[in-house]
Amino acid sequence: MVFPLEGRCDCGAVRYRVETAPMFVHCCHCRWCQRESGASFALNAMIESDRITALGVKPELVDTPSHSGRGQQIARCKTCRVALWSHYSSAGPLVTFVRVGTLDNPDVLPPDIHIFTESKQRWVVLPPNVPAVPVYYDRQKYWPQDSLLRWRALLPLIEEYQRSNRQSDP
Repeated sequence: MVFPLEGRCDCGAVRYRVETAPMFVHCCHCRWCQRESGASFALNAMIESDRITALGVKPELVDTPSHSGRGQQIARCKTCRVALWSHYSSAGPLVTFVRVGTLDNPDVLPPDIHIFTESKQRWVVLPPNVPAVPVYYDRQKYWPQDSLLRWRALLPLIEEYQRSNRQSDP
């Protein structure tokens, strides 16, 4: 794969660049992602936020409910309202889940795993050469070693983020 990769919203006001390969790419078939995206699944590339470079207008971060009950922030263009990425509550702004379909060349990031397949649309046929699990998965089992090392490097920052959020909760 060739990095960096660029992406944008429909109107082009929000542009961004993914500087390196993501840690992992999820194809999520949960009903929550289906409803939120209006499609049969969501394809998200999970990457450290400091490996994303803003090139255009800053997106609006919209607080949105999530299946976990802890919510997420979805980065949307203020003009065309396209969702470009998400930050889930567990890692907050430290990890970005880039919507692969917003990349200029989305073909270069196929899924590394299909998750929540127990709720996938029955007509969706999963490829036999890509791991698929009924719900979520064990990171140690599926992630490549270099991605696990990147995740471990992030963990102290994530833990600090979580501690600071617990302290600020009323």
